[in-house]
Amino acid sequence: MLSVVFSLAFIVLYSTLYHFFVWLFQDLGFIINTQPYDGSDIVYNALRLAKTLHEKGQEIKIFLMNDGVDLARDATKKPDFYEYDLVDMLKTIYKSGVALQVCGSCQARCGINKNAPYFNETIKSTMGVLANWSIECDKVYTF
Repeated sequence: MLSVVFSLAFIVLYSTLYHFFVWLFQDLGFIINTQPYDGSDIVYNALRLAKTLHEKGQEIKIFLMNDGVDLARDATKKPDFYEYDLVDMLKTIYKSGVALQVCGSCQARCGINKNAPYFNETIKSTMGVLANWSIECDKVYTF
């Protein structure tokens, strides 16, 4: 009887620890489609959440597409009415170790600054990478 109790206690402890570590070390994907300075705080809050989760030890992957690609362009300037420089925020997060990829075909098709280069050519990416990240990540957030 005592061995059954110890076995059950071990199973409960193992299960609890397993779920804790799975939660603790999640891969989280962020897909940002929204124009950086569209009058809302959607992109600002997406970057804040990504930064905060990364600081808490989560693995973060950010993929920019559609009009969100302007976030990866030095040509995108902070408007006078906006408090934060979102391009600089993204660069800071990227330099801290967050994975960043930007849709390659969107470079010529999307955003206010169509055809402007990305601040780092190595972040230019494909739908295949986004598909792989979507499969690999435990959760994917879209903004």
